[in-house]
Amino acid sequence: MTDLSSPSQAGAGPVRLVAASPVAVIEIDNPPVNATSQAVRAGLLAAIHEVERDAEVEAVVIACAGRTFVAGADIREFGQPPREPHLPDVINAIEACSKPVVGAVHGTALGGGCEIALACHARIADAGAGLGLPEVKLGLVPGAGGTQRLPRLIGVEAALDLVSSGRTVKAAEALRLGLVDRIAGQDLRQEAIDFARELIGKPIRRTGALPANGMEAEAAAKKLLEIRRKARGAEAPGKAAELVLLAASLPLKEGMARERETFLELRSSDQSAALRHAFFAEREVARVPGFDSAEPRPVQRIGVVGAGTMGSGIAIAFADAGFEVKVVETSEQALAAGQARIADIYEKQVASGRLTAAARDERLGAIRYGVGVDTLADRDLVVEAVFEDLEVKRALFRELDAILRPGTILATNTSYLDISLIADATSRPAEVVGLHFFSPAHVMKLLEIVRTDRTAADVVATGLAIARRLRKIPVVCRVCDGFVGNRILSRYRQQAEYLLEEGALPHEVDAALEAFGFPMGPFAVSDMAGLDIAWARRKRLAPTRDPRERYVDVADRLCEAGRFGRKTGAGWYRYEGGRREIDPVVTALVEEASQRRGLRRRPIPPEEIQARIRAAIVNEACKILDEGIVERPLDVDVVMMHGYAYPAWRGGPLFEADRIGLQPILDQVMERAGKDGPGWEPAAGLVSRAASGARFYP
Repeated sequence: MTDLSSPSQAGAGPVRLVAASPVAVIEIDNPPVNATSQAVRAGLLAAIHEVERDAEVEAVVIACAGRTFVAGADIREFGQPPREPHLPDVINAIEACSKPVVGAVHGTALGGGCEIALACHARIADAGAGLGLPEVKLGLVPGAGGTQRLPRLIGVEAALDLVSSGRTVKAAEALRLGLVDRIAGQDLRQEAIDFARELIGKPIRRTGALPANGMEAEAAAKKLLEIRRKARGAEAPGKAAELVLLAASLPLKEGMARERETFLELRSSDQSAALRHAFFAEREVARVPGFDSAEPRPVQRIGVVGAGTMGSGIAIAFADAGFEVKVVETSEQALAAGQARIADIYEKQVASGRLTAAARDERLGAIRYGVGVDTLADRDLVVEAVFEDLEVKRALFRELDAILRPGTILATNTSYLDISLIADATSRPAEVVGLHFFSPAHVMKLLEIVRTDRTAADVVATGLAIARRLRKIPVVCRVCDGFVGNRILSRYRQQAEYLLEEGALPHEVDAALEAFGFPMGPFAVSDMAGLDIAWARRKRLAPTRDPRERYVDVADRLCEAGRFGRKTGAGWYRYEGGRREIDPVVTALVEEASQRRGLRRRPIPPEEIQARIRAAIVNEACKILDEGIVERPLDVDVVMMHGYAYPAWRGGPLFEADRIGLQPILDQVMERAGKDGPGWEPAAGLVSRAASGARFYP
């Protein structure tokens, strides 16, 4: 045991040096996440210099107080001129230290925190620790040697994966990769001190001096191409990968200079500004004006009505978060199918290595099953996930209202229906709320929390608290057809169908949107979700549709032919062995629709497709804001990025409209389609807020 009974202590700031013989401890204490602020950088550099001067100290441990190791940069310094000492200089000083330095990692070592760990001569991690270089998620590359030291430590191929994806690796994987040397048992700090003592007098292993074995040129080029393809237009992943590959051919100093140059270039880019907006919006969206003081209700016992795809996913999401779940169905047969569906999802997670068998058993044990809603009388919250039909849901809520005790919250997972009408079927409309999960519910992070005019403030606050526990990103909105996401989706899908009548084909529209940055275009997404869902909504709205409204019936004809998408083997495309293929049957239907409309088909370039879809999205977003469905533009941006895969490097549709201006979008539409053509009408309908060029983000 190291004798720390009478250490000398220096430093009153966020970095403390506990100088003991023979192992000193440098402790960073900068709550909440020990970010690398200017004070931390200065304190760390001063501590290393003091260690060098102190003859009694023969080795050093760098550790952190609180719940985590250094978890990244200080966000309060974003956008400010950098102040000395710069992090690369501090990290170089750690690596150059003449005495062995051991990093003791707990919590997360991210970004600059991971780079500090890389500069240490050895690393020991708590079993629950995570390490990563997530800078690409902010449109950046590591800026303090991460792209140069990581490939020297774990190899170029593994480093390419981590740096270009920004993913965090847990301690066990970090040990396999060689990113850490040991995993601690019970006492990380003491084991780190013991590790440092072992290294006294031995040759120091400096990460920056290790060789980085390169990849063959052909393999490297193929990997770069794959990374850029996955990035779908984001610049940072490809730039980060290029830097990692340079580590094999450049000395550390030159590689770090190139890294710093790229970092500074990207920091001032539009993409980085957009991704920083996305980062802050994800955190701000849960702070909803007017609900700050409302106290959430205690919720632990959850009921889920319906064990289909959505109900099963919702049950898993709650079980994963530690809730007690009961799933009910109308028959033993339907219940058995739902139970098998849930078990299958967990089995696949175990098979892929994402979950241990023990964790699977624990989560399956948290879910119980029953037939009939009368078994839910003891629940704190009941979520319905039954057929998307207003009268079906109203009847269910009347039945639940008679069974559930006072104070139980009733939630509907409806995608489009008027929740006020569902709430009116109960004697407790104040306790009815929409919890609109996105499919698959146990995977997708977005959760729309829909409040009626009578939903109680503490019920909304409970929804927000549940979202935090589920690790979802919540957006609070009011009632309208489709809420935020599906309302916007219906408008831009409508515009996509107009494009079909005028000359485009489904695969051309999808390709243009994928080139824009979406992972899938609207027709491929429709096939995956199932065309019958939107068809049911169109039939519901048909009696109230304005007869003057332009209506494209190709999707209806597909549904009438039993083509509901992937699940039936055919929709907008046909599917052979799971592969999506262009279908001549659909081409013929589209061309016939043009003839019936009396339109001469013309080639429509990708730029026009993109401009018109963007105009439709921004148009509807403006209307949603003007109607008060949401409070802030960032609510729309978050919904579109996390529910509909709007490219995060664009920052969301309204942030992007601020950046590029709305008039260019309109100009593109009008130039491409012609002022008198059918394609310009939806864009010309932009509401006054948008048409005037008013900014969404002051």
